[in-house]
Amino acid sequence: MEANAANNCMVINSDIENGNTSGGGGGGGGGGGGGGGSLYHSGEQINEAEAVDRTMSFTRTYQPHQHRVTKEYPAMQTILLAYQSLGVVYGDLGTSPVNVFSSTRLTNLTEEDLLGTLSLIIWTLTSLVLIKYVFIVLHANDHGEGGTFALYSYICRHINFKSKFTIQNTKLESDSNMEFYSGGGGSPFSTRTKKFLERSTTAQNFLTMLVFLGTCMVIGDGALTPATCVLSALQGIQSRSSKITQDHVVWLSVVLLVALFAFQRCGTSKVSFSFSPIMLMWFATNVSIGVYNIIIYEPSILKAVSPHYIVKFFMRNGKTAFDLLGAVFLAITGAEAMFADLGHFNKRAIQWGFSFVVYPSLILTYAGETAYLTKNPEKITNAYYSSIPENVYWPMFVISTLAAVVSSQSMISATFSIVKQSLSLGCFPRVNIIHTSSKHQGQVYSPEINYILMILTLGLVVGFKGGVELANAYGVVVIWVMIITTFLTTLVMLVIWKTNIILVLAFFLPYMLIEGVFMTSLLKKIPQGGWVPFAISAFFLTIMLSWSYGRIKKTTYEAERKMSIEELDQMLSLNNNVYRTQGICFFFTDLVYGIPPIVRHYIQHTNSVREVMVIVTVRILPIKMVQPEERFNVGKLGNKGVYRCLVQFGYKDSQNMKGDEYVASVLTKIQEITNSRTETHKIQSAAERGIVFLLGRTILKSNKENGTLARLTIDYLYRFLQKNSRAAVSTLEIPPERTLQIGMMYEI
Repeated sequence: MEANAANNCMVINSDIENGNTSGGGGGGGGGGGGGGGSLYHSGEQINEAEAVDRTMSFTRTYQPHQHRVTKEYPAMQTILLAYQSLGVVYGDLGTSPVNVFSSTRLTNLTEEDLLGTLSLIIWTLTSLVLIKYVFIVLHANDHGEGGTFALYSYICRHINFKSKFTIQNTKLESDSNMEFYSGGGGSPFSTRTKKFLERSTTAQNFLTMLVFLGTCMVIGDGALTPATCVLSALQGIQSRSSKITQDHVVWLSVVLLVALFAFQRCGTSKVSFSFSPIMLMWFATNVSIGVYNIIIYEPSILKAVSPHYIVKFFMRNGKTAFDLLGAVFLAITGAEAMFADLGHFNKRAIQWGFSFVVYPSLILTYAGETAYLTKNPEKITNAYYSSIPENVYWPMFVISTLAAVVSSQSMISATFSIVKQSLSLGCFPRVNIIHTSSKHQGQVYSPEINYILMILTLGLVVGFKGGVELANAYGVVVIWVMIITTFLTTLVMLVIWKTNIILVLAFFLPYMLIEGVFMTSLLKKIPQGGWVPFAISAFFLTIMLSWSYGRIKKTTYEAERKMSIEELDQMLSLNNNVYRTQGICFFFTDLVYGIPPIVRHYIQHTNSVREVMVIVTVRILPIKMVQPEERFNVGKLGNKGVYRCLVQFGYKDSQNMKGDEYVASVLTKIQEITNSRTETHKIQSAAERGIVFLLGRTILKSNKENGTLARLTIDYLYRFLQKNSRAAVSTLEIPPERTLQIGMMYEI
């Protein structure tokens, strides 16, 4: 249990002003936690003094159970979740037929060309989405959470990473033979791979950078997808009236996007119940029109399921066919949201939603478009809207516009999820994470991230005005996210699942080849607008790297300068003439192991301490509510009236500390561990003389000996993020009239 407990402490080792004492709003426990408070420092085992500090910590007490049982959902609830997932997960993927054929730019079309294109679309959907994501990748989740950071957290819990740049997975040496960590067996290659990763800090840093990059690309896609989807849907109205200009389309898109982002605060459940009927109607009408077009224009069009049409298409068209892959890839943009949005629903619901509704609907829709184009090849530039029968055009235009708005939801929800995961692992500046459901812990919303995405999206719409650059930008970064996911899933299969090496290669080689070919085809879009999502990704990558670097430096500084219990006793002894003010002081900190250096700073510069001081650490657990009897865990720190208290909240608990009830509960717990009536009387007497709450604030300053980049990162980037991120205790309701803030500068 100790290994797992330490594994989740990185979210604690941070600044009380802006650290992750809350575990990122509930993502820090179990699957979400990293291990910043490592049993190893720079690869060395802990010394005796640190061992004493750890005996006084609460890591054994408050960690969720190691072997947490996965929640089982009854069939009807899974069906309901699958229905809800249509409006959140599958909007982007489901509306792809609007864009694919119109992006091909093929000329002199023949029926063979169209059959080859349809066959490419069918097999791309089947291989990269149905087989890879639905049947394989979704199983590589971290306690129900998906996405690149969840994969990383999953790996970190099984591999002992020692690089300071990575999330520390702390284990005792005796744990190395435990079944939970070893997995029991595996091929020699699997064992060698694990040992290589544990020894090589370069490989660990590379893996961390890869995860950061994939995460930032998903966020970048979260800003680009709403802009592209809404614009592409509304542009269809221009074909019906010459009076409607591109400016009209742009400003109408702005109105719809503002409404969409404003609606996010309602939460995943309400959003999905509002959006799912739209998407269900979208899929149903598309299937109807697809079947109609197949019957009317080309009943034999489904023969394109044979992959030999792909071979014939490439043999006949050569480079033109290769260039077409960039357009075909648009058919699966949004597939990565299936994994990233996993925490909002569950694995089986997403699998059922795609397998029984989305997949067959998309196949029939693309087949219907192709059947129409076999008789009307000149309509390919506006293939989707042209294939709609005239008498249902306007109803379908309304449905498609609504579906386009919904299609943006998948990446918005995915962004909320991965930011929550990043927070729980201490890799993102602290923002407000609101849990919008009491039933599903993964359904979250972040106001700050929502506003940032809205500003970026509106900037893209107004800046590019729906031009070709924005269309070229769409989907370019998605292929990189898929490649990163393939690499990490292969690592999971090899090191954690202990999959046979032949099966691992059967997964890794074909998918790296297929995705590599798609990536190569999409590279030509980068100069033509494809640089946009990379620029957004670089912006967020700078934020994450700056924040992580500052936190690493701060954690190292605190670990090297923290107080021991012996030092605290000596400072408070009569020989040092420290004045013991009457009353009780609640000193909020987030350093679980030992006593943070800011306590020493406070005592040295004030030369006084309340006669009873309680060092408080607040922890938000990934459960709805904490039972009152489990709320507080207390312990003594030395013999001079200093105690430690861990306060635990669920993500739906009220964090009110204003009333007398909170103080009385803590003091009652402390009195249970006192050794004498004198000590008990001292605590009761101090409570009557007044209570004060102290909050620690630390500021980092770069040493002049550091390089230019280090000084820029610490003194400007990290400090800016520190000032503008939320305080770790910002959700706590502490009486302001009894609150003091203590500052300390760390020279790094």
